[in-house]
Amino acid sequence: MDPFLLIEREDDIVIATLNRAEQRNAISSGADIAAIEQMCADVARDPTIKVVVLTGAGRAFCAGGNIKDMAAREGMFAGTPFEIRNNYREGIQRIPVALYELEVPIIAAVNGPAVGAGLDLACMCDIRICSPRAMFAESFVKLGLVPGDGGAWLLPRVIGMARASIMTLTGDPIDAEKALEYGLTSTIVPEDELLAEARALARRIAANPGHATRLAKRLLREGQDMKLGPLLELSAAYQALAHHTADHHNAVAAMLAAPRQK
Repeated sequence: MDPFLLIEREDDIVIATLNRAEQRNAISSGADIAAIEQMCADVARDPTIKVVVLTGAGRAFCAGGNIKDMAAREGMFAGTPFEIRNNYREGIQRIPVALYELEVPIIAAVNGPAVGAGLDLACMCDIRICSPRAMFAESFVKLGLVPGDGGAWLLPRVIGMARASIMTLTGDPIDAEKALEYGLTSTIVPEDELLAEARALARRIAANPGHATRLAKRLLREGQDMKLGPLLELSAAYQALAHHTADHHNAVAAMLAAPRQK
């Protein structure tokens, strides 16, 4: 069987594709979860990787959990309530932890429906762009469930509590245009240009020193939950590190040497 996560390297950019088109890229097993977790670990260890682009094979981004497994009460949905609780904690909840801790910027190229855990997966990324075919739904309540993988924490931070409450409590889908209005996506790109646009954005990010983008992402993440004072202290510490890098010294020298605009 082909790997659940197809990894391609393009210079300092990684393209990671959820690779179960026939299942609409649903996250079905512990092996699927481990593949995402391993990708994050591999990227984190490689200082030459500057950006990750995450997308889906076929016509969907990610359909979330496997509905057939839910119906059969198999896989992560098997067992007593206590066992299912641990299945979540030791299973799919490893994904938001791995992606949240990854300092390398991640762009979600949402090529189609992002439903339930699929929407939450998109929200774990730093930037989202989408095609007109994209559809977003925090649809857990439609199945009598709640967001089990961090959606109640992630979605309000992306679109605000009021809109997140509407999406979470109704479970209703929104289209690409509404997602753009909500700030869930940064832009809508024609379907056949989506990956090219994601690559172009990734190259703009990768043009900057990797240590700077990693530390800046960490500050953005930590700043969501810190008071200003502690964040300023963390910023000062990171800035002190950055000031001692060759990339910083070279960039300052190049800027001083550049001809001035009249």
